[in-house]
Amino acid sequence: MRKPLVGAFCTVLLLGAGATPAMATGLPTGTAEETASAHHSAHAHVHAIDFAGTVALSNCSGSLVRMPDSKPGDPGLVLSNGHCLETGFPAPGEVIVDQPSTRTFSLLDAGAKSVGTLKADKVAYSTMTDTDITLYELNSTYDQIQSSYGIKPLTLSDQHPVAGKAITVVSGYWKQTYSCKIDGFVHQLKEGDWTWKDSVRYTPECETIGGTSGSPVVDDQSGQVVAVNNTGNEDGQQCTVNNPCEVDENGKVTVHQGTNYAEETYIIPACIGTGNKLDLNAEGCTLPKPAGQ
Repeated sequence: MRKPLVGAFCTVLLLGAGATPAMATGLPTGTAEETASAHHSAHAHVHAIDFAGTVALSNCSGSLVRMPDSKPGDPGLVLSNGHCLETGFPAPGEVIVDQPSTRTFSLLDAGAKSVGTLKADKVAYSTMTDTDITLYELNSTYDQIQSSYGIKPLTLSDQHPVAGKAITVVSGYWKQTYSCKIDGFVHQLKEGDWTWKDSVRYTPECETIGGTSGSPVVDDQSGQVVAVNNTGNEDGQQCTVNNPCEVDENGKVTVHQGTNYAEETYIIPACIGTGNKLDLNAEGCTLPKPAGQ
């Protein structure tokens, strides 16, 4: 996981069991604005995808999202990583639901300008088991957000992403985008004590860094979110924190230094029912459940 960032100069904080894109390390020095500018200059691309609907957290990136069946009057949802949770990394096997939260998010417009602050009512769902996601429920509806700020949510695709498709990773924290393609899918991605299933592997052009954790991965063709950015192998180590390894169906372990990854999000809509409420018992829902459920 790429380590969440703390403070104006992006100090890295590693809380025992987790981090930002795998918990990205190797963070650049200088302010977010300086680093983003330098990174953009080195990797200039023309992107069809803009920043509208993305958010910046205190230490990560995220996005205002809706399900395919969400209604304008439903409470808004913000998607980020499990390892970006404000109370620390969920332990392996831990699933958090309906946890009170007052976390705030800076909402961005198409040009990456902050147009307002969104506030959570609760953590609807968070885990680092099988996937790496946190879903916050807001105290405002999509209608209210659009009326106040002119911003619509991004839509989560309910279809499995496709290898070879062009994608854009949109970081609200850095106000930076990264364009590449889906290189393929990983049976199991292991990092430290965590294991994620059916992860997305990027082609080399997506050189994501710390603070991009939780960024929506947008399919360039559909404009829908197909994954959430979460980690990368920084030092070539095998299965350690900030150095995830790939494990295939036969148990073979491979390491790809410099390769970055995301967790698929198509499984989320089946678990969100009427009124944008979490329903882990809904038909087709495969998200991990809390112990005892």
